[in-house]
Amino acid sequence: MFRQAYCYNPFLTKCLSETMKLNRTLIISVFIVASCGLAYELIMAALASYLLGDSILQFSSIIGLYLFAMGIGAHLTKYIKDEDALARFIEIELLVGIIGGVSALALFVAFGLSAAPFRTLLYALVLTVGTVVGMEIPLVMRVLNQQQADFKELVSRVLTFDYLGALAVSLLFPLVLAPKLGMARSALLFGLLNAAVAVLTAKMFKSQLPRYRAIQTRGVFVLLILGLGFVYANKITFKAEQSYFSDPIVYESHSPYQRLVVTRWKDDTRLYINGNLQFSSRDEARYHEALVLPAMQMVPNAQNILILGGGDGLAAREVLKYPQVKKVTLVDLDPHMTDTFKHSGELSKLNNRSLSHPKMHIVNADAAKWLEETGGKFDVIIIDFPDPANFSLGKLYSVPVYRLVARHLAPNGLISVQSTSPYFAPNAYWSIVATLEAAGLYTAPYHVYVPSFGEWGFVLAGRENHFPLPEKFDVATRFLNGQTAAEMFRFPPDMARRKVEPNFLNTQILVSYFEQDWGNVMR
Repeated sequence: MFRQAYCYNPFLTKCLSETMKLNRTLIISVFIVASCGLAYELIMAALASYLLGDSILQFSSIIGLYLFAMGIGAHLTKYIKDEDALARFIEIELLVGIIGGVSALALFVAFGLSAAPFRTLLYALVLTVGTVVGMEIPLVMRVLNQQQADFKELVSRVLTFDYLGALAVSLLFPLVLAPKLGMARSALLFGLLNAAVAVLTAKMFKSQLPRYRAIQTRGVFVLLILGLGFVYANKITFKAEQSYFSDPIVYESHSPYQRLVVTRWKDDTRLYINGNLQFSSRDEARYHEALVLPAMQMVPNAQNILILGGGDGLAAREVLKYPQVKKVTLVDLDPHMTDTFKHSGELSKLNNRSLSHPKMHIVNADAAKWLEETGGKFDVIIIDFPDPANFSLGKLYSVPVYRLVARHLAPNGLISVQSTSPYFAPNAYWSIVATLEAAGLYTAPYHVYVPSFGEWGFVLAGRENHFPLPEKFDVATRFLNGQTAAEMFRFPPDMARRKVEPNFLNTQILVSYFEQDWGNVMR
């Protein structure tokens, strides 16, 4: 009889319904706050990687510090009284929303000042946001526990939605948010979500909040600030980025893999990837002619050409000067890069519209995986990867990858490799030479002076120790001729070969050489 009376008591039934509704609201909030918490961590790590380089170090240090800060936040919740848990949870959501939301904008502005305040602000934000994010879940669980929820089910549901939220943002961030919204607007979007959770939770629990109107007013104010930031974020970041570069920015964009910025001053167009200069239109011909033409000239009747990297199409432009070429396959990881230099009128002029040439076949894939999965032989293979500044790039300069490349080399074919500076990074340069040799190839190192970069190095490699220096070039050039080509293969004493180790995947010694060499230059 008691059970029957309990079930049909209208007042108790209404109370149970309200309690269940409030609990569902809090559980949904867990999903959202978990997404936001991971998003801030990813955004700050990605920004540090873009602006400071060395993505492995940046992601590792920031994730470690962020988790440590979350532990501090979880510990601090023990000093919050049970009766204050709900109000503190709402206030923390507003706090993490405003700090996390503006974090990317603040970092962009700080980097424009110098790297020192950027690093200080970066780690301060990681500690602050991590601490307040660490307070969220313990407080939610205490609020739910006060609603007389079953503890075993409570823990299960909260942690399930916590992990689901983390999974959702880990997929959305690289695939949708970063390329579509960019870092600053993505952070502001998640800040808006945190603030919305605070406002909605306050409204649902207003009967339990003595200062409901004050909390709601603060929530609306935070939403307004973040909304205005979202609207004007691109203008703010554009002005901040303009201070990084000496020339006006004419194009900038994000992709899941990198950030592209193009600047122009008079007749000088420059491409920056993640803040690092890739070429200047005033002297890029020196670089690309040196990279491509010696190999093309040394392999008579080269018809089938492979380019790894080189998504700007400038190396392809040099290859297509040779009329006997029948097919050029270009493998570049980032479709955004190749699309930009294929379809942008101004940028496609630089590569003579090589990416739209009927002989060109563009593949957007990881070069190492593509080499593993694809057959075929190539007369000349041009490798134009970015410098080995981190482990993900360093693997492309490793013995296993060069062995893969050699499998695709036709008899009497040649490989040409962009190999960083033998003057500024001599250990890294000669390590690349040693790596090619450890892969079973003969090498012919050479270098050229490029005003934008200084002395720059390349390596020819092949199965035979036969590298006939060209006395002339059969195509039009801006820099190379028989005399300059001969000079490229001579090294002065201050760039002489060094005894260094080859680069294996297990050790990635090349990345260490590269960091040490360039670190010495910056001192």
